[in-house]
Amino acid sequence: MRVGVVVPMSDGESPGTLPVWAEISGLALHAEELGLDSVWLCDHMLYAAPDGSRVDGMHEAWTILSALAAVTSRIELGQLVMCASFRNPALLAKMAVTADHVSGGRVTLGVGAGWHDPEYDAYGWPTDHKGGRFDEALRIIVPLLRGERVSLDGRFHVARDAALVPAPQRRVPVLVAGERPRMLRLVAEHADAWNAAWYGRPDDTLRRRVGTLDAALDKAGRDPVTLRRTVGVWVTDPWSAAEGAEPGKFTGSASELAALIDEYAMMGFDDLIFNTSPYSRRALDWIAEAVAVRRV
Repeated sequence: MRVGVVVPMSDGESPGTLPVWAEISGLALHAEELGLDSVWLCDHMLYAAPDGSRVDGMHEAWTILSALAAVTSRIELGQLVMCASFRNPALLAKMAVTADHVSGGRVTLGVGAGWHDPEYDAYGWPTDHKGGRFDEALRIIVPLLRGERVSLDGRFHVARDAALVPAPQRRVPVLVAGERPRMLRLVAEHADAWNAAWYGRPDDTLRRRVGTLDAALDKAGRDPVTLRRTVGVWVTDPWSAAEGAEPGKFTGSASELAALIDEYAMMGFDDLIFNTSPYSRRALDWIAEAVAVRRV
């Protein structure tokens, strides 16, 4: 199993303390030095608390990913996930190919339908038909990344003999995040990878969703081994947990964390992506120690 980590993009953990580039790049480079497999970013413009008590700031995901592509050399880079509503789908495909070129072929394009209406309202994007808009966007993005020309006269998106010039140097993998039947159908039809998130220990909800995914793959006539399965897991390092563990987030020794990785591997997941709370080099060291324990 490959093991990756999310790097911080917002001040959500501590309002008013948006991570600076040196912190983001430092954590990504440390993950690479430790031998971890991947680094992932979220994609939001802002997060507004439901009660109106705060608005969390965010960095823009493509800009940060492109910068990480230039300063790292080995580690895979991806998003959990780009909101397809925020960017024209052909442009999104173009951006993915360009960032992949900068990285030397290390980018996975993670995409989803979006969900947080306050950022849509703030930036003037329509909030209706998110699923339908996403369905059409995939019908442009995926074939473009395969080097095809695309024409689509859809309800929400239009492409007229669109092509990526220069052509993609490789087929950039597309990861789709989703858990409802419609989204899992789109995974089966279009995606190279699937993401389920966020969990602590594997639970019955995740097992049911894996079963629903398997049914969607079967209905689409697709071999399950052709889909990379990734799962996002919330963790708190044991030193921080000693000050008060958060409900739903896993914590424990490196050996216990290694056992958790094994649990997900036994469920058939190919990648485990840790979202640490708090973000720190110490937390990354703990994860790397767990990976080393599994190798013994």
